[in-house]
Order: sequence, then C-alpha cells, then structure tokens
Amino acid sequence: MKNTSIIGKELTQKVKMRKIVFGNTEKGGLINEIAIYGILFGLGFVYIYPLLYMLSLSLMSTSDLVDATVTWIPTGFSFGSFDKAAKTLGVIQGLKDSVIMSLVPALLQTVILAFAGYGMARFHVPFKKFWLVLMIVAFLIPTQVTLIPRFLLFSRYQLLKTIWPPYLMAALGQGVKSSIFFFIYYQFFQSYPKSLDEAAQIDGAGRVKVFIKIAIPMAKPAIVVSYLFSFIWFWNETTQTSQLSSGAVQTLPMRLSDFVTAFSKIYSSTEISSGGALNESIRLAGTLITVAPLLLLYILLQRYFVEGVERTGITGE
Repeated sequence: MKNTSIIGKELTQKVKMRKIVFGNTEKGGLINEIAIYGILFGLGFVYIYPLLYMLSLSLMSTSDLVDATVTWIPTGFSFGSFDKAAKTLGVIQGLKDSVIMSLVPALLQTVILAFAGYGMARFHVPFKKFWLVLMIVAFLIPTQVTLIPRFLLFSRYQLLKTIWPPYLMAALGQGVKSSIFFFIYYQFFQSYPKSLDEAAQIDGAGRVKVFIKIAIPMAKPAIVVSYLFSFIWFWNETTQTSQLSSGAVQTLPMRLSDFVTAFSKIYSSTEISSGGALNESIRLAGTLITVAPLLLLYILLQRYFVEGVERTGITGE
C-alpha cells in the first residue's frame, strides 16, 4: 500500500510538472509563455533598435565616432550634434509649418470622412458597391500619379505656393490615404443596430442630431485612430507639400530632406575645418528632432491609440 501511495504521489507530481511546463487546454504552460514573450521581445527589439541606434550615435562626440572601441555607450555625452541639427533645421519655424500642415488638414479629413462614412453606411445610396470599389481604386493609385493633374488644377486657380491645396484636398475627402479612414467609419457605423437611430427619431431627433448624439459617441475609437493617423501621415507627407505648397511652408521632414545643403550653407569652411563638419551624429540628431513630436504624441495618447487600433484593425507605417 505504501508503494502504491508513493507511486501515486510521483504520478501526481509529474502531472503537475507537465501542466506547468506544457500547460493544458485552459492555460498555456511555461514553454508557451517563453515562446510568446520571446516573439514579442524580438518584434519590440526590431522596432526600437533604430531609435536606440540613432540616440546613441547622436550623443557621441566626433572623437567617439572615429574610435572603433566605442560602439553603443559614448565616453561622454555630447549635445553639440543636436544644437547644430536644430540650427540647420530651423526647428521653431519648421515646427510651426509642420503643425500648420498637419493639425488642421487632419481635423478636416477626420470630420468630412465621418459624415461620408455615416451617409454611406446608414442611407440608401444608388450604386453603393460601385462607389465602394471606386474608393478602393483611389487608395491603390499612387500619389505620384495624381500629382500632375492636381498641380495643374491648383495652378489654374493660382493656389500654388500657398497652404490651401492640402486644406482643400482634406476638406473634400481627398487627403493623405483618406480611403482608409472612410472604410473605418463605414465599418463602425454599420456595426451598431439601426434600432438606436430609429428610437432617437421616434423621440423627435433629426438626422443631424442622431449623427451627433448617437453615431459620433459610438465611433470614438474610429475618430481617435483616424485623427492620429491623419496627423502622422500629413506630418510625414513631403511629395505633395513640396510641389504644391513649398513657397509658403517648409515642414520639418522637408527641411530634413535638404539637410546636407542647409548645413553647408550655415557652417562656413572655417567652422568645418575646426570640427564643424557634417557627420553621422548630426544627421541622426536631425532625424530624431524631426520624429520627436510624433513620439511625444504617441506617448501622450497611447491608451486611446491602442484602443482605437484594436477596435478598427488598422496598422501604421
């Protein structure tokens, strides 16, 4: 009997150990957890590595850059690269121009496409499938294909070299990747029961009031995602902005693309010979300054950002 009880205890311990290591149908085991966290760590490292690399090199002095023994941690932190990069970029004016070309167009695009998505989802629209397919086709067409017709159109109305082309395109639902946000709204406004709208209409609410009081609160995640992604993509847009509004504004990404030329104009040959030459540290410092507002925006709105992405299924660039 004692041998039987000992064998039973050993079997029980083996079963428990097996559950801990391999898990069961209800809960994953240790191996499963290690695999999941290993994959997440690997993906996180792939995304964060470029930022860590840029931060490390941008804080290095010239002597550290030419020293093969210094790899990640500088011998002494130097902020001279950031000072030169900020001066080259003209950070204050560049930041103002970037906000002007991102904040309002993103807001216009978010509002207009909310109306468009609600109308397509809740009303009977003739040839609805045709319009939906057309939106998909519009998304697949590269920006460069439509750039020349838009350039000619705004040139005819003497709107080139002003801030108005991006504003008008956003207000007419033709902003940066606007088709994606249209489908996000369309999906959201189709997802909740029409009985809510009908109940509000029975109580005397009109279509506009139903949209504001019922549809908009239901679509808060879609609104957050649409605005944040619109802001980011308008911020990073350089092709259309440089062709249509280059005379009026010069955003930080546009200034970054001309970084080498601007640096050579600001720093004379005397300064270059005394250690003011353009190097990798200054280049990466300029890149970090350009993306810093977007990183700050994500940190501040991370909770809403993640919630919106989970509920809409959109992924960023």
